[in-house]
Amino acid sequence: MKYRELGRTGWKVSEISFGAWAIGGTWGNVDDKESLAALHRALDGGMNFFDTADVYGDGHSERLLARLRKERKEKFYIATKAGRRLDPHTADGYNRQNLTAFIERSLKNLEADTIDLLQLHCPPPAVFYMPEVFGILDDLVKAGKLRHYGVSVEKVEEALKAIEFPGVQTIQLIFNIFRQRPAELFFPEAQRRRVGILARVPLASGMLSGKITRASTFAKDDHRNFNRHGEAFDRGETFSGVDFETGLRVVEQLRPLVPKGATPAQLALRWILEFPAVTCAIPGAKRPAQVAENIAASDLPSLSADAMKKIRAIYDAQIRPLVHQYW
Repeated sequence: MKYRELGRTGWKVSEISFGAWAIGGTWGNVDDKESLAALHRALDGGMNFFDTADVYGDGHSERLLARLRKERKEKFYIATKAGRRLDPHTADGYNRQNLTAFIERSLKNLEADTIDLLQLHCPPPAVFYMPEVFGILDDLVKAGKLRHYGVSVEKVEEALKAIEFPGVQTIQLIFNIFRQRPAELFFPEAQRRRVGILARVPLASGMLSGKITRASTFAKDDHRNFNRHGEAFDRGETFSGVDFETGLRVVEQLRPLVPKGATPAQLALRWILEFPAVTCAIPGAKRPAQVAENIAASDLPSLSADAMKKIRAIYDAQIRPLVHQYW
């Protein structure tokens, strides 16, 4: 496993880290015993950064990470999120009372005194024009409740606005072979400001793993079943906003570019790591075997310039018209 600097935090985090949405919920059935085995396998393989949220399984994912901390001696970082518990999810809900309550709840779930990294969880666009919200987070850092904070965003424009606030240490956003726009404008600016980038949905909800077929079915509580058109939350979170048939077709076009002995998922992760602005990719995993496959992407040699060019050409021809200007 290789490690990269996370913005200005002074932390070095594993370039392939652990996304804990899947072990919390909305990804079909999960088994806690298997989830914990996956978390242990992550630490065994050198992962030291785990990304979760207070709404993943209504705090269940956070509580599993608290168990991991009790069962292992290694130091690792936990990033969680706040804001999506608001109902309705409106900008005025991002006030001191609510944010403090959400953070106290996460601290209880994590069995911790301080949250390593707290991220606003895809807040409404108006929040990025409310400096008082970021002032609240500054106060919570001073109070010792947070070590650092960042923002998880849906759109590149939100990311650019967020990093105008000096306390923002990290941006989490969707970046993968299906969603390449962040590299064009946001990455250079994030590097200039020394802001860490967490690449979420790196496998496009599993589509880029190459394991999904036309015959694949998804559980009733799996967002790939109920959110393909944005019925529950932003549609860009499901298959990265690419329709199912197009996704399947493009994955087949990518297969010839998979390095010998590697998997399509590893190609997708390795592609992300070719961008030095990215601190880490955070693929989800529910089983130890999935974790091991993800970790191995860090050991793959760099992709050739020819492979990168071909991937870009496939994106430009097949995907760009569908997603590029939306997020």
